[in-house]
Amino acid sequence: MSKFTIADVVALPNSLVKMPRLGFGVYRSPTSICIQSVSTALKVGYRHIDTAQFYANEREVGEAVRNSGIPREEVFVTTKILRTSESSDLAYHRALKSVEVIGLDYVDLFLIHSPGRGANARKATWQALERLVEEGKVRSIGVSNFGIKHIEEMKSYAKVFPPQVNQIELHPWCQQREIASYCQTHNIAIQAYCPLARNLKAKNPMLLALADKYNKTTAQILIRYCLQKDWAPLPKSDNPGRIAENMDIYGFEIEEADIERLDGLDEGDAGAIAGPAGLQPAKQS
Repeated sequence: MSKFTIADVVALPNSLVKMPRLGFGVYRSPTSICIQSVSTALKVGYRHIDTAQFYANEREVGEAVRNSGIPREEVFVTTKILRTSESSDLAYHRALKSVEVIGLDYVDLFLIHSPGRGANARKATWQALERLVEEGKVRSIGVSNFGIKHIEEMKSYAKVFPPQVNQIELHPWCQQREIASYCQTHNIAIQAYCPLARNLKAKNPMLLALADKYNKTTAQILIRYCLQKDWAPLPKSDNPGRIAENMDIYGFEIEEADIERLDGLDEGDAGAIAGPAGLQPAKQS
């Protein structure tokens, strides 16, 4: 049986920070229910919550963590700056506002959400995040939707290199093999957003057959697939039953032959389903 457990963590490069491998996503979770969803996730055992400025629920995530009764150091919170800026000072204050809105004294991981507006803006925004690390307001920093070119260009200016995380869309239909391989080769932790493909593939015959074979839900198969690919999945749900169900992925292991079958579903860029605003996939421009 696999080594994975709910306590499994990923040691982020060039730091002492350890990130829980399984996360809970709150992509556009309405503010009216986000607190309850995060509270449920924490109650059933998740210890990694992924939010963003774009999701408009950072405040609710912070409130749920504060009210959970769980010591702050036991919960890992990720957020993302939406827009890059050629003004490092402007980017700094935009990011600092998120730290203040979340209200947990510090953020465990802060990402640049998208390559955005060109190399100069990426540089200035990264330097703003490095400043937050130096001030103790952020523990680790990374990127999202970055391609190889975007990461390589950072070598010329980054104090923190490589970025400690790259969060990209990953599931059997969108495997982003080139950037995923690059990250694994360069010791960049990979977070997988949209691991459930937003339930759009739930009736795929192969996926249904595997769910039947392992006596699991299609969502559980997809999350387990991510773990076995050495990705950190961020499943999202506002349904209390599914929040708990999506964490029940440790009592089985997908056979290698079945992993290969899922690998064969890759559609390249055509398989990407996330958006809007050009936030994926990891392009090279």
